[in-house]
Amino acid sequence: MDETVYRGVAFTGFFIICLIAWVTGNKGQINKKTIAGSIFLAWSIGGMTFWFPWTRKALEWINSVLMSVLQASQKGSIFLFGPLAIGPGELLSDGTQSIGFVLALQVLPSVIFFSAIISLLYYLNIIQACVNGFAKFFHKSMALSGAESFSAAVSIFFGIESSLTIRNYLDRMSQSELLTLITCMMATVASTVMAVYVVALRDIFPQIAGHLISASIISIPCAVLISKLSLPENESPQTPGSVSNDITEEAFANKSKDINTKKPTNVMVVLMEGGALGVKLAISIATLLIIVLGLQEVIDLILKLFPKISEQPISINRVFGWLVWPFTLLLGLKPEEWEMGSQILGSRFVETEVSAYFKLASVQSVQTQAFSLRSFTALTYSLCGFVHFASLGIFVGGLTAIVPSRAKEISILGIRGLWTAFLATLLTGCIAGALA
Repeated sequence: MDETVYRGVAFTGFFIICLIAWVTGNKGQINKKTIAGSIFLAWSIGGMTFWFPWTRKALEWINSVLMSVLQASQKGSIFLFGPLAIGPGELLSDGTQSIGFVLALQVLPSVIFFSAIISLLYYLNIIQACVNGFAKFFHKSMALSGAESFSAAVSIFFGIESSLTIRNYLDRMSQSELLTLITCMMATVASTVMAVYVVALRDIFPQIAGHLISASIISIPCAVLISKLSLPENESPQTPGSVSNDITEEAFANKSKDINTKKPTNVMVVLMEGGALGVKLAISIATLLIIVLGLQEVIDLILKLFPKISEQPISINRVFGWLVWPFTLLLGLKPEEWEMGSQILGSRFVETEVSAYFKLASVQSVQTQAFSLRSFTALTYSLCGFVHFASLGIFVGGLTAIVPSRAKEISILGIRGLWTAFLATLLTGCIAGALA
């Protein structure tokens, strides 16, 4: 069939997923302005990403800048680890060849470097200015409360830290606001972790950095849309109804208290502290992968005791692949891409997006035309988030630590948030599948 047909499938899939969110959620009075605003905003950002020449050039520029920064980050790694720090087929200046791919030494150091850069931007108040702009924009375009607007905006740059910016309001947030907060955190990626995804796909998809930024931004209105369809606001929000500079300052002051005991004195201290946080994050990622992949293998060994299906042993990835198979169709993938696409989408729940992105890159590089460029882009956008069981524990645990009085509510909403975040990232993928 013509690509136009599959684009139409992806467009239709967007609204089918919205219907699924509504059917599986709590029925209530839906805020039409929020729903309409989030739909319009999501498709508008998607249109600007894929159709408008000036925004495409802007993304290309952002992509080139990020790629240059990423390349610069490798210099320190090469100095420390030599040929272990360069990818397959690459050579050092003295002609020494790479020994092959080593994730811990070729990917995770970029997390440390990016963390230092983000800390510097935070120190220079650049991130605060960006967050304030996004928050005001989200507040006006989607009729969100002040706390929701802030948490959504901060999610573009940070992970669980986004909840720290509104810690003073967490105990007063309605269940609908909390679900929106959790969905936004899970449906987007922190700037520091994004470096890992870029490394995974840069050889296959040279413009990946710009597209991941676009995907993370599109995921915000998609997350709002799905969360408000799943759990409509039936209470009167007690959080700030508008976004002001005073609230911005208070919010980031709250975050700073939890990250630093005192304000850094100079730029070098900022970079060192940011790098130290990056080390912790890199270690956390490595630890998570070791544990999760190990547990996956144990479960797979147990599943191998059961009879084979289609002459292949049952595995946890196959099981989740079967579960998400219907959603793969809604992304507008071609029939020959359905099985592999569903396996990659399903693997994210257990192996995390890090492993899923590397698997996607591996399949695309080994198998010629495993996915069309449009389908590949749709999958890339769909995987952009923290939609896995490990993140559920991280985010729920982080939130309950901040506001222990609402631990039971947050635990229940966390499980729902995993579902709504999954649907939100699928919406992002549908937009890419329809417009790419």
